[in-house]
Amino acid sequence: MRIDILTVLPEMLESPLNCSILKRAQTKGLVEFHVHNLRDYSTNKHRKVDDYPFGGEAGMVMQIEPVDRAIAALKAERDYDEVIFTSPDGEMLTQPMANSLSLLENVIILCGHYKGIDWRIREHLVTKEISIGDYVLTGGEIPAVVIADAMVRLVPGVIGDEQSALSDSFQDNLLAPPVYTRPADYNGWKVPDILLSGHEAKIDEWRHEMAIERTRRLRPDLLK
Repeated sequence: MRIDILTVLPEMLESPLNCSILKRAQTKGLVEFHVHNLRDYSTNKHRKVDDYPFGGEAGMVMQIEPVDRAIAALKAERDYDEVIFTSPDGEMLTQPMANSLSLLENVIILCGHYKGIDWRIREHLVTKEISIGDYVLTGGEIPAVVIADAMVRLVPGVIGDEQSALSDSFQDNLLAPPVYTRPADYNGWKVPDILLSGHEAKIDEWRHEMAIERTRRLRPDLLK
């Protein structure tokens, strides 16, 4: 998998893309991240990529030209499955969506900034808009990392125990059951006896029951 990220703040992406599972994925050769500074595609002598909006609204708007030039340069080298725009009014990121995205080969993620981006980018260049929640952030860099992390951890071989990813919350529309580790008794707080029984079938049944109970209590909307 190759993920190209277009941004005006490439330094925001350096650390998170080179830590933990995302770094491991790159080290194994399973994923490539390429971060591109949109200012490199500006024809302005000051490398500006924003301008005032038509109509006089407050704020600055990301221009279409540098975005179009960047996407065109990438597409001249390879085909892309999706051109994703991180937007608060996009489709909400979910685990099923992450599952689908993890199957793609080449993806571009465009990080929004300023007041927004020229609408023609969304009309003609973007193929998918994704939101990570009903709130507004300063830019799309953090959502881009969230989307990339959700995708990459599901790529076969990235996580050593692939079953671990398959049992995460939301994979089956249920929250994950409680998990415990040593010691079995800490300050009188004990691990449920069933988990110490060694009876695999009963443990699986308990985990499923706990997942349903937690989901019913915390996220009843998922059970619908």
